[in-house]
Amino acid sequence: MTPEALAGLHGRVFERGWSAADFAAYRDDPACVLIARPEGFALARVTLDEAEILTIATAPEQRRKGIARLLLADLLDRVSTRGARHIFLEVAADNAPARALYDAAGFKQIAVRKGYYPRHDGPPADALVLRKPLP
Repeated sequence: MTPEALAGLHGRVFERGWSAADFAAYRDDPACVLIARPEGFALARVTLDEAEILTIATAPEQRRKGIARLLLADLLDRVSTRGARHIFLEVAADNAPARALYDAAGFKQIAVRKGYYPRHDGPPADALVLRKPLP
């Protein structure tokens, strides 16, 4: 996927989508791992023995088909092969589908960031900080 396509999909999925320039920078960053398919993508950054999931997006019309689960599994494998032993992420407390995905993958909550995600239609949502050990 091109940076423009990644930005377009991200903007369809999240209230505050990232720009094509953002995705071009991530794509060109050797610390980043990008897995892209026509139905969605996953992006992480590896630093030493830790990784952080930056975003996972599935096209709205492709949801509930296991795509995010496959992207996440592929991403976990790729960051592990690059030496990551733990992976972290932040997820909106009110994002039930994403929370279910991460719970099923074995992530555990380690912290909360109050009011982290701004919302257009209400108060900001808390971010749950999750962690998972990697093999």
